[in-house]
Formats: sequence, structure tokens, C-alpha cells
Amino acid sequence: MPLRPVQVNIKALDPQAVGRFWAAALGWSAYHPGVTTYVGPEGGLVWPDPVALGIDIVPVPEPGAAVKNRVHLDLATTSPAHQTDLVGRLTALGATPVDVGQGEVPWRCLADPEGNEFCVLEPREVYRDTGPIAAVVVDCADPGAMARFWGEATDWVTHRVTDDLAVLRSPEDTGPYLEFLRTPGGKTAPDRVHLDLLPYPGDDRAAEVTRLRSLGATDLDLGQGDVPWTCLTDPEDHEFCVLDSPG
Repeated sequence: MPLRPVQVNIKALDPQAVGRFWAAALGWSAYHPGVTTYVGPEGGLVWPDPVALGIDIVPVPEPGAAVKNRVHLDLATTSPAHQTDLVGRLTALGATPVDVGQGEVPWRCLADPEGNEFCVLEPREVYRDTGPIAAVVVDCADPGAMARFWGEATDWVTHRVTDDLAVLRSPEDTGPYLEFLRTPGGKTAPDRVHLDLLPYPGDDRAAEVTRLRSLGATDLDLGQGDVPWTCLTDPEDHEFCVLDSPG
């Protein structure tokens, strides 16, 4: 059975500080269930959340390479004033402007306190009901091929495919979109941001991993050892993890 995207994984030198930033940025809460910091909607840690992708921030000993991440978040706004206010608030929280070659555009490109890029979008009708995260955006060479892989890997529904963009969303049509954006250049460093996928209750992680390999995924050894998740890469070498089923 297909997998569910359940969280965005961010590597950080100081996961609690980065967690506080993202909790304040999204109007969510930061939880500390173990060595990681989880950021999700108010009301307690609900995982997987039925309408939102959480953010799981994991500690690492080394800073990221000085290259643009190939995965980033787009944040939704409801009005020009909201966009302006959000950019100002995020800057006060430690975000910094970044130039990723965007030129003159109606959105603002920023980086979190550890340099992970994200965008604060101008108001767009398509994102009116996503919650604070409008989309998880993945740079790629072939959006159509990525949509085919991720559409088969997960239960998310393909909404749109063009030469430059492919868009998926949950079958409940809630929460953020998953967007594959044609972008020049390939991978030059390990991804600092990636998606984590979860089997449905009763499904077997090992069987799902075997299925993903048949779709074009490749095993990835990060020195993780014996852990309750499996590290893989998709056909364009984006890292992702398959977590253990909740039972």
C-alpha cells in the first residue's frame, strides 16, 4: 500500500533553537519527544497529523555545505499586509534574506537561522486552505518523472504536470502541496532537508522499501546503523526516509 508523507526532516546544529524559530514562524508548537525537536500544530504532538506535515529537526555535528538546498518550504500568506508582517516577524526571529537567483519576484526568499532557504509567498488563491505551509518544493531536472515516482511511492494525488512543474497533494485535498520544480544544476552536496514517509498501520516497512526499490529508489548509507527507519534516494538522488509503521 502507498506511503504517507508525514514530516519534513531538517538537520541542525541546534535543533531546539531551529525548532523554536519554525514554531514561531508557523504559529505551531515545538515538542521534544527525544533527541529531535518536532514542530506541529497546537494541541499536543499528533503524529501523523491528519491535515499537516510536521517538521522534525534532528541534531547533526557539522554545518551544511554552502550550497542551496534542493528542498525548501513555501509559506502561505492571506494578504499583502500579512506577507509584509510575516517577513518582518521572521527577520526579527533570525531569518535573513537570500539571493537564489530569483530576480524581481512577488515572493520573498529567506533563510532560517542555520541557512535553510524558504519563501514567503504573496497571497495565492490556490494556497488559501493549506495552513501556514503552502508547499514543499523540490528542485529537479524532470518534474514529470518525479511526479510518476512520488505518485506511485505515496498515496498523494497528482494535480498538475507541465514541463517545468509537477504538483501533488494528499488524497484528502488538505495540507500543503508537494511540488517538483524544474531547476538547472544537479546535486553537489547531501540534502539538508528531506521528506519522511510512513506506512499505514499494518503495512510492513521492509515490504514498502522493496516496492520503492522496484520504482527506482536506491539504498543510502549515512552511517545510520541499526535504526527503525530506512534511508533511500529517489531517481534524482533526493534523500528520504521510510519510518516504521505505528502498528
